[in-house]
Amino acid sequence: MSGYKLSKDLKNGDEKAYIKAVSLYSDKLFAYALSLSGDHATADDLVQEVFIKLYEYRKKINPNYSLQSFLYKSLYHKFIDLYYKNKSRSKLHDSYLKLLDQIVNDTPIEEFEIKLKKIIASIEKLPSKTKEIFKLSKQSGLTNKEISKFLDISIKTVEFHITKSYKFLRTQI
Repeated sequence: MSGYKLSKDLKNGDEKAYIKAVSLYSDKLFAYALSLSGDHATADDLVQEVFIKLYEYRKKINPNYSLQSFLYKSLYHKFIDLYYKNKSRSKLHDSYLKLLDQIVNDTPIEEFEIKLKKIIASIEKLPSKTKEIFKLSKQSGLTNKEISKFLDISIKTVEFHITKSYKFLRTQI
């Protein structure tokens, strides 16, 4: 089946064409995603997201353009989005660790215990949803993506609540 015919069949809603596209490109896309991310699970997630995007946008596909190029470009853009999301999450996490490190290293044990109690009390003062998300992130060690799936909310909402937590805790400490 030619790329043009496959794209045209996808545009016309042919489910067999979608299955054919998945079987034709999934291994190649996985290898590309793995070369970008260096992680099997991340590569697998990226490929799945690209095929979800293909399914969602199948009616808008232009058969005159290369389906393979569309898939590879989509995967690359998904990887870049993931990279920047992780980079910003990493910065927030680093600032949290620096704050804890500063408290631990610059404080005698008695003061440390007092500050720790103050931090715990401050966490308990957070609004319920913000507190739940903060605890899932920091106490349970879940990623923003895992929290968003667990609570059925967007990743942006998770990021908002974690940022809100940090801002509130900085004012309390």
